[in-house]
Amino acid sequence: MVAIHNAATALAPSKTPSSGAPHTTNTHTTNGFTMLHQHTLNQLRGLRLDGMIAAINDTATQASAEALPFDQRLALLVQREIDWRDAKRVARLLKGARLKVSGACIEDIDWRAGRGLDRHLVSALAEGDWIRHGRSVLITGATGCGKTWLACALAQQAARQGFTVLYTRATRLLQELRVAHGDGSLGKRLVALAKLDLLLLDDLAIAPIAAQEREDLLEVLDDRVGSRSTLITSQLPTSAWHQWLGEPTIADAIMDRLLHGSHTIALKGESLRRAKA
Repeated sequence: MVAIHNAATALAPSKTPSSGAPHTTNTHTTNGFTMLHQHTLNQLRGLRLDGMIAAINDTATQASAEALPFDQRLALLVQREIDWRDAKRVARLLKGARLKVSGACIEDIDWRAGRGLDRHLVSALAEGDWIRHGRSVLITGATGCGKTWLACALAQQAARQGFTVLYTRATRLLQELRVAHGDGSLGKRLVALAKLDLLLLDDLAIAPIAAQEREDLLEVLDDRVGSRSTLITSQLPTSAWHQWLGEPTIADAIMDRLLHGSHTIALKGESLRRAKA
């Protein structure tokens, strides 16, 4: 609290001399104030209050704080610290998400007629309740219609709301799990995946699936059902996934976990890549 009080004091306006006395510079006093100010900054740095340090060093903040009483100056410093931490957390979550299309965002969605996009549904998904309730989103459509872009936009929105996110191609994840079987790290990897608020599996069913891969996919989804969200994109419609999975018993189990309480977006229209060419 002493450090915060000193920080607020550092933002206080300096007292001007009376008009009847000549103005003189007291070098000793100035140096002492500078040392006190630097000591306060060092204390804040030791407490890892980088947002407050930025606020104190911000001349615009100093100017706006001069006319404020102490409690409002303190509130200003605390709010800057909160904003700083929020921004750092979002940056860390976005970096950890490894999104394929990092620039995709909800605000830039192409709402042209014929794409099969339900504005009401997408707007509801942007609010994040589907993740809070452990629901899944399944996006299907032909190649180039914007499945991955839309999925990354939803995933970025989730990260900005504070959810942990990971993007991966479905085939790559299954390959990594196959390797994990051999090096003994499977259990650790499955635990890490189960902790993610949102797992984005891109291009599911783009290649044939092996028996072990079916079982691994079931393990991943079973750990998430009802508590964590999964976002899947695929060129195949959901009605064709059971046949792709092959083995009826495991296919039934996987489809039950995917379809229960999920939101489905079936994109239509020509390839956006060809349209831009």
